[in-house]
Amino acid sequence: MKVLIIDDSPEAIAVARARLTKEENLTVLCADGGRSGLEMLKAEKPDLILLDVDMPDISGFDLCRTIKSDLELCMIPIIFLTGSSNAEDKVRGLDLGAVDYISKPFDAFELRARVRAALRTKHFQDLLIEYAHIDPLTSLPNRRALQERLAQEWDRILRHGGRLSFIMVDLDHFKRINDAYGHSIGDRVLQEVARVLQGQCRKIDLPTRYGGEEFAIVVPGAASLDAARLAERCRGDIEKVAVKAGDATAGITASFGVSDSDGVGSTDAMIELADRALFQAKESGRNTVRIAVPDAQPSAAAPPARPSES
Repeated sequence: MKVLIIDDSPEAIAVARARLTKEENLTVLCADGGRSGLEMLKAEKPDLILLDVDMPDISGFDLCRTIKSDLELCMIPIIFLTGSSNAEDKVRGLDLGAVDYISKPFDAFELRARVRAALRTKHFQDLLIEYAHIDPLTSLPNRRALQERLAQEWDRILRHGGRLSFIMVDLDHFKRINDAYGHSIGDRVLQEVARVLQGQCRKIDLPTRYGGEEFAIVVPGAASLDAARLAERCRGDIEKVAVKAGDATAGITASFGVSDSDGVGSTDAMIELADRALFQAKESGRNTVRIAVPDAQPSAAAPPARPSES
């Protein structure tokens, strides 16, 4: 885990660093002022910040306020460092979102103990956030994670330009699997489909479980034709899924709808387009990929999509 010390006093930094480097599995980063600390904070995303209250360029209180107003940084815990015993200052810092205070000069044992306590809390907080974003059956990110990632990617497009694609996936006749073989086999089919999607996606893509037998993939930096090629690879591999069910084998196919950010005004509109294309894939025989067209014209097929014989 990483701790960032932000303090304009070289002596205080040296003492705190010397005390904390004795902790195992702890990386200690240092910044000698508020502005440099904020830059390092954004670059490194530490697990804990030790923040001096009195700094000449930016006060610790002002920097804390800035950190807590930033959606990417606000969950990082802050411990204030201060030589003051003023209770009002401590209350002010805690009201701004700090988790603790450490008085200067540091007591080595107290410093390490308070840092360990804050890092334990941060670790459990991270676990809770992770579990809140993971589907327990497939271990894929869930719909909440999908919505957050879409918002981040949309904001990136607005600021820097580029393209974003979205793929909706729906398993064909999945109810028949549950009816014929039972829900435990249906669960294994869902897990195999999740494995296929993960295997085909790039590191920057986000395959998710949308709900039930539906999945979705966020594909940054790709136009719909490129995303459709990914969808087609997934479709072909899903068609090969075979789950043993006693003496029988449960197989599955999937239909895909693809859209991108070109010509749409929001992530909701992009999802709606992909959903519309998915409906057309179902209507055209299932086990195929369709690309949405923003002007609501009939969607184009993604070569070499192959309709199901059923």
